[in-house]
Amino acid sequence: MKKGILIYDSSTNRFDVLYEEGNSYGGLHCGTAMEVLINDEWVPTRIEYGNDWYLVGVQKESLPGLQVRI
Repeated sequence: MKKGILIYDSSTNRFDVLYEEGNSYGGLHCGTAMEVLINDEWVPTRIEYGNDWYLVGVQKESLPGLQVRI
């Protein structure tokens, strides 16, 4: 798994993962599995879209900037 941060790409209306090297995952789709760092613990989740993008089982109002492993 590679570590990065969640970013929002307004040109595609999708979230993406920006890796430390500067490259990106290439755009996340509904159901993409990952782990997010919450309170120093890696939590398994997946990204979904309803009225907006959200992470299943993760209570965060703002997704951009979250540390992820994918």
